[in-house]
Amino acid sequence: MKKVCGYIAIIGLSVVSVFSMAIAATEEEMINALSNHFSSVPTMSGEFVQFGPNGEQTSGTFHLERPGKLRFDYEDPSPLLLISNGKTVGVRNSRLGTWSYIPLSKTPLKLLLDDRLDINDNSIRSVSIDTDITTIVLGDERIFGDAEITLLFDPESQDLRQWTIKDAQGKETSVMIFNVEKNVSIPGSLFKLNTATEGRAKAGRTDK
Repeated sequence: MKKVCGYIAIIGLSVVSVFSMAIAATEEEMINALSNHFSSVPTMSGEFVQFGPNGEQTSGTFHLERPGKLRFDYEDPSPLLLISNGKTVGVRNSRLGTWSYIPLSKTPLKLLLDDRLDINDNSIRSVSIDTDITTIVLGDERIFGDAEITLLFDPESQDLRQWTIKDAQGKETSVMIFNVEKNVSIPGSLFKLNTATEGRAKAGRTDK
């Protein structure tokens, strides 16, 4: 009887092991496919709808160029403009006449703007593969603390559909993108921040 139980245990462990390996292989294949798709679409432009942590909704147009560059032009009545030039993220508030700056490397937005997803990257916290959506949660506690970003992809086209950034306080901001044009030519001037911005970002300052 003990031998039979032993055999059952061994078989059970083997089945679990094989099942786990199959899931891991599927996740690795999916991440590699998405990474290849990332690399094949270095630029994109389109429209977005943003949902803030308090339910507020804004919209506008965006331009993205990997690695590191992003521009969000918010529609009225929002006074905001967001630009990442590859090193610094700047947010303009035209109503207040101010700019706020933060190094791109200090925000999970950097993970969205990287040119690849790496299965061996410790920033990948979880992968979920469903029939209608593929979800990848990214974060790095050493750099971003409790903040993380969740990327949602179409499982067929492998196109990015939405991302959600959760800050260190647990507040979430989601962005849905649509009417996306891929591999478009984007003027470099759209991502330009002046030289003074770099110094203010490093110093953590907010200036006019």
